[in-house]
Amino acid sequence: MNSQTFRRATVAVSAAVLLPLALTACSADAGGDGAAAPAAAPSQSTAATATADAPFGPGCASVPKEGAGSFDGMAKDPVATAASNNPELSTLVAAVKQAGLVDTLNTAENITVFAPTDAAFAKIPKADLDEVLADKAKLTDILTYHVVGRQLTPKQLENGSFETLQKGMLATEGSGESFTANDSAKVVCGNVPTANATVYIVDTVLMPQ
Repeated sequence: MNSQTFRRATVAVSAAVLLPLALTACSADAGGDGAAAPAAAPSQSTAATATADAPFGPGCASVPKEGAGSFDGMAKDPVATAASNNPELSTLVAAVKQAGLVDTLNTAENITVFAPTDAAFAKIPKADLDEVLADKAKLTDILTYHVVGRQLTPKQLENGSFETLQKGMLATEGSGESFTANDSAKVVCGNVPTANATVYIVDTVLMPQ
């Protein structure tokens, strides 16, 4: 075989090898049924999961967009500290301090807190509220009734019954983004993360049986 014939044979073999590879690459780039198409699926799944895990409810609109009181800021702090940075929870924070429960809540692990808003406390007649705030044992009883010793997802709230730190039972029901506790307290901003707890902000103070 002379050199010219050899070169022609080499070119023919190279073409035979490279052509299928080129066709495969074109098929993947086209995005039809090729290997490139499934690549979008993980990001779509991640986005759906992030949405499902996000805080929800009409009361979430009042949460600051940035800073320590924002969702991102609260997620970095333990629950009592995080609540102190939320402008809607000032009465609750004062009650927690009065009862001496700040360290208890901040050092607990994986808890759920049903946190009454200032408006929730305002529903209680002032004389009654002052009486409770002056009675540390009764105040502790009420506040620990708002805490469940494990983290609860919205799915678990659909038809749930949970023992609280006060040892009483708390019942929840609902679906989607609409939940109630003990048939009276509506969750106005739910699934709020803190460093050691999940918080469901409610519009009514829960009273132990």
